[in-house]
Amino acid sequence: MKHVVLTEPGRLEVSQVEYPAEPGFGQVLVRIVAAGICGTDMHAFRGKQPFFSYPRVLGHELGVEVAAVGPGVSRVKPGDRCAVEPYLNCGHCIACRRGKSNCCVKLSVMGVHVDGGFGEYLQLPAEKLHVSSQLTFEQLALVETLGIGAHAVNRAGAIGGEWALVIGSGPIGLGVMQFAKAAGARVIAMDMNPARLDFCRGQIGVEAVVPAGEKAAAELADITGGDMPTAVFDATGHAGSMMGAFNLTASGGTLVFVGLFRGDVTFSDPEFHRRELTLLASRNSTAADFSRIIDLVERGLVDTRPWVTHRASLWELPGKMSEWIDPSAGVIKAVVSVPTDGGSRPAGEFARIEKLNPTD
Repeated sequence: MKHVVLTEPGRLEVSQVEYPAEPGFGQVLVRIVAAGICGTDMHAFRGKQPFFSYPRVLGHELGVEVAAVGPGVSRVKPGDRCAVEPYLNCGHCIACRRGKSNCCVKLSVMGVHVDGGFGEYLQLPAEKLHVSSQLTFEQLALVETLGIGAHAVNRAGAIGGEWALVIGSGPIGLGVMQFAKAAGARVIAMDMNPARLDFCRGQIGVEAVVPAGEKAAAELADITGGDMPTAVFDATGHAGSMMGAFNLTASGGTLVFVGLFRGDVTFSDPEFHRRELTLLASRNSTAADFSRIIDLVERGLVDTRPWVTHRASLWELPGKMSEWIDPSAGVIKAVVSVPTDGGSRPAGEFARIEKLNPTD
């Protein structure tokens, strides 16, 4: 079969690899149908992604079809459409024992620490699949992105009726906005890109937008009646933005870092204490987040379809990524599809997969 591998910064290659082995106990073989391109993939392509090594098969935002199941699997069956929870946790460490599998001591994230889903087939633990009979594969591929935002808003606690500032209006920031609104917050979007702010106003329905820059603090003070936002989410992964966010948070407020960068965060400790700020990190999401999000999308309460501005075949990705990381391309969300014509599949491969799960 084929997959796409990032061999070094700036270089993606299509290569041939062996098909996965037959799924073992508790394992599932899935066919990748759609995959989202996220900020992590783009940072890795640029050579700026923390906790990353090359070569690596990217891809952790996946919409998949179950092709075969191993012994002991009952939660999914061949033909099921699923979102993939790409966080492989140990289940035994202190974080896992406390229900925080998203920050497991030994966590491996598909497409970052281990190879991901930019290929035709993948073997996964069955427990990492979340089924929907209603959503498209493209919608399922974006569930993971929404999970990041949902988890970040949960970290902030009760924010109903408060002013919440979301810095960065990429897909992660858009997810934060969606769930902050669902929590009852009055949302302000901040970004350097006017087109993205227009999108936030028109598609997300935020209460206000503020261009990032020197005048941002004054505009925020004006919008909030001088109070400043009590909940601030930085989804940029940009050092300057993250450190500047301390100055945009209300006294007694909460700052949540959703994005990350390779370096140290510094801030004025006296000012931090004077305003008794709460600083939180937010990492990944949990199985409960996935279940909740699929339900919300199925009920039409969250709609990611307007987010997808760019599409291509996975095999076109090596020529597309350089275009898509250019801000002038106007990418809000890019999704790749994996062709299903079986062109790279050896003779008899379909029969081998079907034999694992006979229909009679």
